[in-house]
Amino acid sequence: MSERRPRLVVIGNGMAGIRTVEELLQLAPDLYDISVFGAEPYGNYNRIMLSLLLSGEKRADEIMLNTPEWYAAHGIALYPGDPVVAIDRARRRVRSRAGVELAYDRLLIATGSQPVVLPVPGNDLPGVVCFRGIDDVERMVAAAGTYRRAAVIGGGLLGIEAANGLSRRGMQVCLIHRSHVLLNQQLNADAARLLAGSLQARGLTLRLGAQTVSLYGRERVEGVALADGSRIDADLVVMAVGVHPDAALAKASGIHCERGIVVDDTLQTYDPLVYAVGECVQHRKATFGLVAPAWEQARVCAAHLARFGHRHYRAGENATRLKVTGIDLYSAGDFIGGAGTEDLVLRDPRRGIYKRLVLKENRLVGAVLYGDAKDGGWYFELIQNGTDIAPWRDRLLFGRGYCQASAAGGTGVAA
Repeated sequence: MSERRPRLVVIGNGMAGIRTVEELLQLAPDLYDISVFGAEPYGNYNRIMLSLLLSGEKRADEIMLNTPEWYAAHGIALYPGDPVVAIDRARRRVRSRAGVELAYDRLLIATGSQPVVLPVPGNDLPGVVCFRGIDDVERMVAAAGTYRRAAVIGGGLLGIEAANGLSRRGMQVCLIHRSHVLLNQQLNADAARLLAGSLQARGLTLRLGAQTVSLYGRERVEGVALADGSRIDADLVVMAVGVHPDAALAKASGIHCERGIVVDDTLQTYDPLVYAVGECVQHRKATFGLVAPAWEQARVCAAHLARFGHRHYRAGENATRLKVTGIDLYSAGDFIGGAGTEDLVLRDPRRGIYKRLVLKENRLVGAVLYGDAKDGGWYFELIQNGTDIAPWRDRLLFGRGYCQASAAGGTGVAA
Protein backbone atom coordinates (compact mmCIF):
# COMPACT_ATOMS: atom_id res chain seq x y z
CA MET A 1 0.00 0.00 0.00
CA SER A 2 1.54 3.29 -1.08
CA GLU A 3 2.22 5.97 1.51
CA ARG A 4 -0.13 8.96 1.46
CA ARG A 5 1.42 12.00 -0.13
CA PRO A 6 1.23 15.25 1.84
CA ARG A 7 -1.51 17.60 0.65
CA LEU A 8 -0.86 21.15 -0.46
CA VAL A 9 -3.96 23.34 -0.43
CA VAL A 10 -3.77 26.56 -2.44
CA ILE A 11 -6.21 29.35 -1.58
CA GLY A 12 -6.46 31.51 -4.68
CA ASN A 13 -6.44 30.51 -8.34
CA GLY A 14 -4.75 33.66 -9.65
CA MET A 15 -1.42 34.30 -11.30
CA ALA A 16 0.80 34.23 -8.19
CA GLY A 17 -0.62 31.05 -6.67
CA ILE A 18 -0.66 29.03 -9.87
CA ARG A 19 2.79 30.27 -10.91
CA THR A 20 4.02 28.86 -7.58
CA VAL A 21 2.32 25.54 -8.40
CA GLU A 22 3.93 25.50 -11.86
CA GLU A 23 7.38 26.10 -10.35
CA LEU A 24 6.74 23.40 -7.76
CA LEU A 25 5.72 20.87 -10.43
CA GLN A 26 9.04 21.47 -12.21
CA LEU A 27 11.04 20.90 -9.04
CA ALA A 28 9.06 18.10 -7.36
CA PRO A 29 6.17 16.95 -9.59
CA ASP A 30 5.12 14.03 -7.37
CA LEU A 31 5.69 15.43 -3.89
CA TYR A 32 2.17 16.69 -3.10
CA ASP A 33 -1.47 16.04 -3.71
CA ILE A 34 -2.54 19.55 -4.73
CA SER A 35 -5.96 21.16 -4.33
CA VAL A 36 -6.76 24.69 -5.52
CA PHE A 37 -9.72 26.85 -4.47
CA GLY A 38 -10.61 29.88 -6.59
CA ALA A 39 -13.19 32.62 -6.10
CA GLU A 40 -13.79 33.00 -9.85
CA PRO A 41 -15.53 30.31 -11.95
CA TYR A 42 -12.65 29.93 -14.43
CA GLY A 43 -9.24 28.42 -14.81
CA ASN A 44 -6.25 30.70 -14.25
CA TYR A 45 -6.10 33.74 -16.55
CA ASN A 46 -3.73 36.60 -17.30
CA ARG A 47 -5.09 39.53 -15.32
CA ILE A 48 -2.58 41.84 -17.03
CA MET A 49 -4.51 41.38 -20.27
CA LEU A 50 -7.88 42.53 -18.90
CA SER A 51 -7.40 45.96 -20.49
CA LEU A 52 -7.06 44.32 -23.92
CA LEU A 53 -10.17 42.25 -23.20
CA LEU A 54 -12.04 45.47 -22.40
CA SER A 55 -10.82 47.24 -25.52
CA GLY A 56 -11.89 44.28 -27.68
CA GLU A 57 -8.34 43.42 -28.76
CA LYS A 58 -8.45 40.05 -26.96
CA ARG A 59 -11.15 37.46 -26.29
CA ALA A 60 -11.60 35.78 -22.90
CA ASP A 61 -10.26 32.45 -24.19
CA GLU A 62 -7.11 34.22 -25.41
CA ILE A 63 -6.12 35.40 -21.93
CA MET A 64 -6.51 32.01 -20.22
CA LEU A 65 -3.23 30.64 -18.88
CA ASN A 66 -4.34 27.29 -17.43
CA THR A 67 -7.55 25.60 -18.54
CA PRO A 68 -9.43 23.04 -16.41
CA GLU A 69 -7.79 20.36 -18.58
CA TRP A 70 -4.35 21.51 -17.40
CA TYR A 71 -5.31 20.98 -13.76
CA ALA A 72 -6.69 17.53 -14.55
CA ALA A 73 -3.57 16.56 -16.50
CA HIS A 74 -1.41 17.40 -13.48
CA GLY A 75 -3.68 15.67 -10.98
CA ILE A 76 -4.72 18.94 -9.35
CA ALA A 77 -8.18 19.15 -7.78
CA LEU A 78 -9.68 22.50 -8.79
CA TYR A 79 -12.63 24.10 -6.98
CA PRO A 80 -13.54 27.08 -9.21
CA GLY A 81 -16.07 29.61 -7.99
CA ASP A 82 -15.77 28.23 -4.47
CA PRO A 83 -13.50 30.36 -2.28
CA VAL A 84 -12.18 29.22 1.09
CA VAL A 85 -14.07 31.02 3.87
CA ALA A 86 -12.32 29.60 6.96
CA ILE A 87 -8.92 28.23 7.96
CA ASP A 88 -8.72 26.05 11.06
CA ARG A 89 -5.00 26.04 11.82
CA ALA A 90 -5.35 23.87 14.94
CA ARG A 91 -6.95 21.06 12.93
CA ARG A 92 -5.08 21.97 9.72
CA ARG A 93 -8.26 22.19 7.70
CA VAL A 94 -9.92 24.65 5.34
CA ARG A 95 -13.62 25.08 4.60
CA SER A 96 -15.02 26.50 1.36
CA ARG A 97 -18.16 28.53 0.78
CA ALA A 98 -19.89 25.45 -0.66
CA GLY A 99 -18.99 23.45 2.45
CA VAL A 100 -16.01 21.48 1.11
CA GLU A 101 -13.60 20.65 3.95
CA LEU A 102 -10.03 19.57 3.28
CA ALA A 103 -7.09 18.79 5.54
CA TYR A 104 -3.71 20.21 4.60
CA ASP A 105 -0.08 19.49 5.37
CA ARG A 106 1.06 22.73 3.73
CA LEU A 107 -1.14 25.72 2.95
CA LEU A 108 -0.40 28.40 0.33
CA ILE A 109 -2.43 31.60 0.56
CA ALA A 110 -2.61 33.61 -2.67
CA THR A 111 -5.76 35.66 -2.19
CA GLY A 112 -4.41 38.66 -4.12
CA SER A 113 -5.83 42.11 -3.51
CA GLN A 114 -9.14 43.91 -3.32
CA PRO A 115 -9.88 47.13 -5.22
CA VAL A 116 -10.15 50.30 -3.17
CA VAL A 117 -13.68 51.74 -3.23
CA LEU A 118 -13.79 55.45 -2.45
CA PRO A 119 -15.80 56.03 0.75
CA VAL A 120 -18.12 58.57 -0.86
CA PRO A 121 -21.93 58.78 -1.00
CA GLY A 122 -23.36 56.84 -3.95
CA ASN A 123 -20.49 54.36 -4.26
CA ASP A 124 -22.98 51.47 -4.13
CA LEU A 125 -25.25 52.68 -6.95
CA PRO A 126 -25.83 50.33 -9.90
CA GLY A 127 -23.44 51.27 -12.69
CA VAL A 128 -20.46 51.76 -10.36
CA VAL A 129 -17.80 49.10 -11.01
CA CYS A 130 -14.17 48.36 -10.23
CA PHE A 131 -11.66 46.95 -12.74
CA ARG A 132 -10.31 43.74 -11.28
CA GLY A 133 -11.65 40.65 -13.03
CA ILE A 134 -13.38 39.22 -16.10
CA ASP A 135 -16.80 39.84 -14.53
CA ASP A 136 -15.96 43.56 -14.14
CA VAL A 137 -14.99 43.71 -17.82
CA GLU A 138 -18.24 41.99 -18.80
CA ARG A 139 -20.24 44.61 -16.85
CA MET A 140 -18.33 47.45 -18.53
CA VAL A 141 -18.79 45.97 -22.02
CA ALA A 142 -22.51 45.54 -21.37
CA ALA A 143 -22.78 49.17 -20.22
CA ALA A 144 -20.88 50.35 -23.30
CA GLY A 145 -23.47 48.62 -25.46
CA THR A 146 -26.32 50.53 -23.80
CA TYR A 147 -24.96 53.84 -22.52
CA ARG A 148 -22.81 56.61 -23.96
CA ARG A 149 -21.04 58.40 -21.11
CA ALA A 150 -18.45 57.00 -18.70
CA ALA A 151 -16.29 58.44 -15.95
CA VAL A 152 -13.14 56.68 -14.77
CA ILE A 153 -11.80 57.72 -11.37
CA GLY A 154 -8.04 57.18 -11.09
CA GLY A 155 -5.25 58.17 -13.46
CA GLY A 156 -2.95 55.27 -12.70
CA LEU A 157 -2.24 52.32 -15.00
CA LEU A 158 -5.61 50.61 -14.54
CA GLY A 159 -7.58 53.84 -14.83
CA ILE A 160 -5.91 54.88 -18.08
CA GLU A 161 -6.31 51.39 -19.54
CA ALA A 162 -10.00 51.32 -18.51
CA ALA A 163 -10.62 54.78 -19.99
CA ASN A 164 -8.94 53.81 -23.25
CA GLY A 165 -10.85 50.53 -23.47
CA LEU A 166 -14.23 52.19 -22.93
CA SER A 167 -13.36 54.88 -25.47
CA ARG A 168 -12.56 52.16 -28.01
CA ARG A 169 -15.98 50.70 -27.24
CA GLY A 170 -17.53 53.99 -28.37
CA MET A 171 -18.17 55.70 -25.04
CA GLN A 172 -17.46 59.35 -24.24
CA VAL A 173 -14.99 59.04 -21.37
CA CYS A 174 -13.87 61.51 -18.72
CA LEU A 175 -10.76 60.45 -16.75
CA ILE A 176 -10.68 61.97 -13.24
CA HIS A 177 -7.41 62.03 -11.27
CA ARG A 178 -6.68 63.75 -7.98
CA SER A 179 -3.05 64.48 -8.91
CA HIS A 180 -2.09 66.99 -11.58
CA VAL A 181 0.25 64.30 -13.00
CA LEU A 182 -1.07 61.16 -14.71
CA LEU A 183 0.65 57.96 -13.59
CA ASN A 184 2.27 59.94 -10.79
CA GLN A 185 3.69 56.71 -9.32
CA GLN A 186 5.41 55.84 -12.61
CA LEU A 187 6.09 59.09 -14.50
CA ASN A 188 7.65 62.48 -14.05
CA ALA A 189 5.74 65.58 -15.10
CA ASP A 190 7.32 65.90 -18.59
CA ALA A 191 6.37 62.40 -19.71
CA ALA A 192 2.94 62.73 -18.08
CA ARG A 193 2.20 65.84 -20.18
CA LEU A 194 2.98 63.92 -23.37
CA LEU A 195 0.73 61.08 -22.21
CA ALA A 196 -2.09 63.51 -21.42
CA GLY A 197 -1.82 64.99 -24.92
CA SER A 198 -2.00 61.52 -26.49
CA LEU A 199 -5.10 60.59 -24.49
CA GLN A 200 -6.84 63.86 -25.36
CA ALA A 201 -6.03 63.30 -29.02
CA ARG A 202 -7.93 60.00 -28.72
CA GLY A 203 -11.02 61.88 -27.55
CA LEU A 204 -10.69 61.40 -23.78
CA THR A 205 -11.58 64.30 -21.47
CA LEU A 206 -9.17 64.77 -18.55
CA ARG A 207 -9.95 66.30 -15.17
CA LEU A 208 -6.64 66.47 -13.29
CA GLY A 209 -6.18 67.76 -9.75
CA ALA A 210 -9.82 66.82 -9.17
CA GLN A 211 -11.20 65.30 -5.96
CA THR A 212 -14.33 63.13 -6.10
CA VAL A 213 -16.75 63.92 -3.25
CA SER A 214 -19.83 61.90 -4.23
CA LEU A 215 -21.62 59.93 -6.93
CA TYR A 216 -25.19 60.91 -7.71
CA GLY A 217 -28.17 59.22 -9.27
CA ARG A 218 -31.52 57.73 -8.39
CA GLU A 219 -32.00 54.18 -9.69
CA ARG A 220 -28.56 54.09 -11.31
CA VAL A 221 -25.44 56.22 -11.17
CA GLU A 222 -25.85 59.44 -13.16
CA GLY A 223 -22.54 61.17 -12.52
CA VAL A 224 -19.63 62.29 -10.34
CA ALA A 225 -19.56 65.39 -8.13
CA LEU A 226 -16.15 67.03 -7.62
CA ALA A 227 -14.82 69.12 -4.73
CA ASP A 228 -14.81 72.30 -6.85
CA GLY A 229 -18.59 72.02 -7.21
CA SER A 230 -18.57 70.79 -10.80
CA ARG A 231 -20.39 67.68 -11.98
CA ILE A 232 -19.55 65.12 -14.64
CA ASP A 233 -22.54 63.26 -16.02
CA ALA A 234 -21.90 59.54 -16.48
CA ASP A 235 -23.98 56.38 -16.90
CA LEU A 236 -21.01 54.20 -15.91
CA VAL A 237 -18.41 55.01 -13.24
CA VAL A 238 -15.25 52.92 -12.98
CA MET A 239 -13.24 53.16 -9.76
CA ALA A 240 -9.55 52.48 -10.40
CA VAL A 241 -7.99 54.18 -7.41
CA GLY A 242 -5.76 51.38 -6.18
CA VAL A 243 -5.82 48.03 -4.40
CA HIS A 244 -5.06 46.72 -0.94
CA PRO A 245 -3.87 43.24 0.10
CA ASP A 246 -6.68 40.77 0.69
CA ALA A 247 -5.52 39.45 4.05
CA ALA A 248 -8.90 39.12 5.79
CA LEU A 249 -9.06 35.31 5.66
CA ALA A 250 -5.53 34.90 7.01
CA LYS A 251 -6.14 37.48 9.73
CA ALA A 252 -9.34 35.73 10.84
CA SER A 253 -7.33 32.51 11.29
CA GLY A 254 -4.86 34.25 13.61
CA ILE A 255 -1.99 34.50 11.14
CA HIS A 256 0.03 37.66 11.78
CA CYS A 257 -0.97 40.43 9.38
CA GLU A 258 -0.25 44.12 9.15
CA ARG A 259 -1.15 45.78 5.84
CA GLY A 260 -0.77 42.35 4.26
CA ILE A 261 0.08 38.80 5.38
CA VAL A 262 3.54 39.14 6.92
CA VAL A 263 6.05 36.73 5.35
CA ASP A 264 9.78 36.18 5.75
CA ASP A 265 12.42 35.74 3.03
CA THR A 266 11.14 32.21 2.30
CA LEU A 267 7.52 33.45 1.90
CA GLN A 268 6.62 31.62 5.10
CA THR A 269 4.13 33.21 7.49
CA TYR A 270 4.42 33.13 11.27
CA ASP A 271 2.84 29.65 11.00
CA PRO A 272 5.56 27.39 9.54
CA LEU A 273 2.97 25.28 7.67
CA VAL A 274 1.50 28.30 5.89
CA TYR A 275 3.06 30.23 3.01
CA ALA A 276 1.75 33.24 1.10
CA VAL A 277 2.64 34.89 -2.22
CA GLY A 278 1.53 37.77 -4.43
CA GLU A 279 -0.47 40.89 -3.74
CA CYS A 280 -1.81 39.61 -0.39
CA VAL A 281 1.63 39.60 1.26
CA GLN A 282 3.78 42.08 3.11
CA HIS A 283 7.53 41.49 2.99
CA ARG A 284 9.85 43.77 4.97
CA LYS A 285 7.13 46.45 5.21
CA ALA A 286 6.54 46.42 1.41
CA THR A 287 3.39 45.29 -0.40
CA PHE A 288 3.21 44.49 -4.10
CA GLY A 289 1.00 45.29 -7.07
CA LEU A 290 3.04 44.15 -10.09
CA VAL A 291 3.68 40.77 -11.68
CA ALA A 292 7.50 40.70 -11.56
CA PRO A 293 7.79 40.44 -7.76
CA ALA A 294 5.01 37.83 -7.69
CA TRP A 295 6.97 35.69 -10.16
CA GLU A 296 10.10 35.88 -8.01
CA GLN A 297 8.09 35.11 -4.87
CA ALA A 298 6.62 32.08 -6.64
CA ARG A 299 10.10 30.83 -7.56
CA VAL A 300 11.38 31.16 -3.99
CA CYS A 301 8.25 29.76 -2.33
CA ALA A 302 8.16 26.74 -4.66
CA ALA A 303 11.76 25.90 -3.80
CA HIS A 304 10.91 25.77 -0.10
CA LEU A 305 7.71 23.81 -0.64
CA ALA A 306 9.79 21.37 -2.73
CA ARG A 307 12.23 21.08 0.21
CA PHE A 308 15.05 22.74 -1.71
CA GLY A 309 15.35 25.50 0.87
CA HIS A 310 18.22 27.50 -0.58
CA ARG A 311 16.46 30.50 -2.13
CA HIS A 312 15.55 33.77 -0.45
CA TYR A 313 13.28 36.52 -1.68
CA ARG A 314 14.68 40.02 -2.06
CA ALA A 315 12.46 42.77 -3.40
CA GLY A 316 14.12 44.39 -6.41
CA GLU A 317 13.47 47.21 -8.82
CA ASN A 318 10.22 47.16 -10.78
CA ALA A 319 9.37 48.25 -14.30
CA THR A 320 6.05 49.43 -15.69
CA ARG A 321 4.67 49.40 -19.23
CA LEU A 322 1.33 50.93 -20.20
CA LYS A 323 -0.90 48.51 -22.15
CA VAL A 324 -2.60 50.99 -24.46
CA THR A 325 -2.19 50.26 -28.17
CA GLY A 326 -0.37 53.08 -29.91
CA ILE A 327 1.11 54.61 -26.74
CA ASP A 328 4.64 53.42 -26.02
CA LEU A 329 5.50 54.14 -22.40
CA TYR A 330 7.94 52.49 -19.98
CA SER A 331 9.40 53.40 -16.60
CA ALA A 332 11.76 51.63 -14.23
CA GLY A 333 13.70 52.19 -11.05
CA ASP A 334 14.21 55.57 -9.38
CA PHE A 335 13.07 57.80 -12.23
CA ILE A 336 12.62 60.87 -10.00
CA GLY A 337 16.21 61.09 -8.78
CA GLY A 338 17.49 63.38 -6.05
CA ALA A 339 20.68 64.29 -4.25
CA GLY A 340 23.73 62.80 -5.94
CA THR A 341 21.94 61.93 -9.18
CA GLU A 342 22.09 63.50 -12.63
CA ASP A 343 19.81 63.29 -15.66
CA LEU A 344 20.33 62.50 -19.30
CA VAL A 345 17.32 63.82 -21.23
CA LEU A 346 16.30 63.53 -24.87
CA ARG A 347 13.30 65.48 -26.18
CA ASP A 348 11.99 65.20 -29.71
CA PRO A 349 8.57 66.94 -29.67
CA ARG A 350 7.99 66.51 -33.40
CA ARG A 351 8.24 62.72 -33.15
CA GLY A 352 6.64 62.65 -29.69
CA ILE A 353 9.69 61.06 -28.05
CA TYR A 354 10.93 61.75 -24.54
CA LYS A 355 13.63 59.85 -22.64
CA ARG A 356 15.00 60.54 -19.18
CA LEU A 357 17.77 58.42 -17.68
CA VAL A 358 18.78 58.97 -14.05
CA LEU A 359 22.43 58.24 -13.22
CA LYS A 360 24.28 57.91 -9.94
CA GLU A 361 28.05 57.34 -9.86
CA ASN A 362 28.10 56.03 -13.44
CA ARG A 363 25.26 53.59 -12.74
CA LEU A 364 21.80 53.80 -14.25
CA VAL A 365 19.24 53.93 -11.43
CA GLY A 366 16.05 54.99 -13.24
CA ALA A 367 14.49 55.48 -16.67
CA VAL A 368 11.37 57.03 -18.20
CA LEU A 369 10.71 56.36 -21.89
CA TYR A 370 7.83 57.77 -23.90
CA GLY A 371 7.23 57.30 -27.62
CA ASP A 372 10.20 54.95 -28.06
CA ALA A 373 10.42 52.28 -25.36
CA LYS A 374 12.02 49.45 -27.31
CA ASP A 375 15.16 49.59 -25.14
CA GLY A 376 13.19 49.54 -21.87
CA GLY A 377 14.11 45.95 -21.04
CA TRP A 378 17.80 46.63 -21.65
CA TYR A 379 17.80 49.74 -19.45
CA PHE A 380 16.06 47.67 -16.77
CA GLU A 381 18.85 45.08 -16.95
CA LEU A 382 21.44 47.84 -16.50
CA ILE A 383 19.56 49.08 -13.42
CA GLN A 384 19.23 45.61 -11.90
CA ASN A 385 22.85 44.63 -12.58
CA GLY A 386 24.39 47.94 -11.48
CA THR A 387 26.36 48.06 -14.74
CA ASP A 388 29.08 50.72 -15.11
CA ILE A 389 27.84 52.81 -18.05
CA ALA A 390 30.88 55.15 -18.17
CA PRO A 391 32.29 53.68 -21.45
CA TRP A 392 29.17 54.69 -23.41
CA ARG A 393 27.63 57.38 -21.27
CA ASP A 394 27.48 59.80 -24.22
CA ARG A 395 25.52 57.24 -26.27
CA LEU A 396 23.27 55.80 -23.56
CA LEU A 397 20.18 57.82 -24.58
CA PHE A 398 20.36 56.43 -28.11
CA GLY A 399 19.87 52.85 -26.99
CA ARG A 400 21.43 49.44 -26.93
CA GLY A 401 22.48 49.30 -30.59
CA TYR A 402 24.67 52.41 -30.35
CA CYS A 403 26.20 51.38 -27.03
CA GLN A 404 27.00 47.86 -28.14
CA ALA A 405 28.58 49.16 -31.33
CA SER A 406 30.70 51.46 -29.18
CA ALA A 407 31.68 48.61 -26.86
CA ALA A 408 32.75 46.58 -29.89
CA GLY A 409 35.06 49.39 -30.99
CA GLY A 410 32.76 50.58 -33.76
CA THR A 411 31.68 54.03 -34.70
CA GLY A 412 28.39 53.85 -32.83
CA VAL A 413 26.49 53.42 -36.08
CA ALA A 414 24.96 49.99 -36.61
CA ALA A 415 26.44 48.14 -39.53
